[in-house]
Amino acid sequence: MTISSHFRHFDELHPWHDRHNLLECIAATVETADVMTFTFSSDQKNWFRYLPGQFVTLELPVSPDEPVMRTYTLSSTPSRPFSVAVTVKAQKNSIGTRWMFDHLRPGMKLKAFGPLGDFSFVRYSAEKYLFISAGSGVTPMMSMTRWMADCAPQSNVAFVSCARKPEDLLFKPELECLAAQMPNLALGFVVEGHNPRDGWHGLRGRIDAARLSLLAPDFRERTVFCCGPEPFMRGVKDMLKVCGFDMNRYHEESFQPANAPAPEEIAIRAGAGEQAADVNAISTVTFTMAGKDAQCPPGQTILQTARAAGVRIGAACEGGLCGTCRVMKVSGEVEMHHNGGILDDEIEEGYILACCSRPIGDVQIEA
Repeated sequence: MTISSHFRHFDELHPWHDRHNLLECIAATVETADVMTFTFSSDQKNWFRYLPGQFVTLELPVSPDEPVMRTYTLSSTPSRPFSVAVTVKAQKNSIGTRWMFDHLRPGMKLKAFGPLGDFSFVRYSAEKYLFISAGSGVTPMMSMTRWMADCAPQSNVAFVSCARKPEDLLFKPELECLAAQMPNLALGFVVEGHNPRDGWHGLRGRIDAARLSLLAPDFRERTVFCCGPEPFMRGVKDMLKVCGFDMNRYHEESFQPANAPAPEEIAIRAGAGEQAADVNAISTVTFTMAGKDAQCPPGQTILQTARAAGVRIGAACEGGLCGTCRVMKVSGEVEMHHNGGILDDEIEEGYILACCSRPIGDVQIEA
């Protein structure tokens, strides 16, 4: 399909669908020594529909026996809908990301799940935003800022990017270009240390209340989005609490597991208006494709039951977020506590996430 045909027939194209389409790598760009951006199109030339700041889970063929699932935030913007991109950092002893660095090249195709996630300013409307990131945690902020530059250039954003060294500040030149287009985009960069030869004249050290007040004096009036390593986000969160910030306006990208509901909570929900379910009873889970019946003790998930029965259901985060364990519920009822890894229309179709669904009575699962 040519570029001109894309333009002429955009209204005839269908959105990319993770159950029907693959991602085809179209570019692999080196950002730093340990960071690369991988750009993908649809193998069927569809367009992508997602919220800026959402993520995808890639199925990586690291091993011939079983693929590795890895979840990455999209650094691209949905205002440019013919491709998506992830910007990834190869951590020490990483497996999936290191495979991408060494093997993923244009022309290769991958299975992916998503895009999903609630970490987006679209979910939390505000007059003014504060983006705080560290290292590769800048990626969802870039997605949101790129969208604003394309579609809402008057957006009021204070963008604070932190890194160990100046060369680790991802997308700094692009952010400076975007600031020239966005009159209300205020940039702040903080590095922990630097070599005198770097010529760094910005703030040094770790982000704290004093530095944040210099970069965003009105931070208490803003809605905050924070992303980075867990210790970094914990430090930012504690700092804001001490400063008297309204934590209802604080949001962070976290891949922590969903909390399991208490048995009495399941009973209340299942028995609303009816006789309450016996949450202490053992349920039978039938895996229709595998032809197996398995006993599920109270509180155990569909995924745990499948593993005990030797039924393979793919799973990455196991926290109700990435969507990789999505299966069809043929019959029965479950209690599902997810973190945004499944869409409402998928739930209406009968899909559930096996990792965070607990049966209420006997159920049948297409797996």
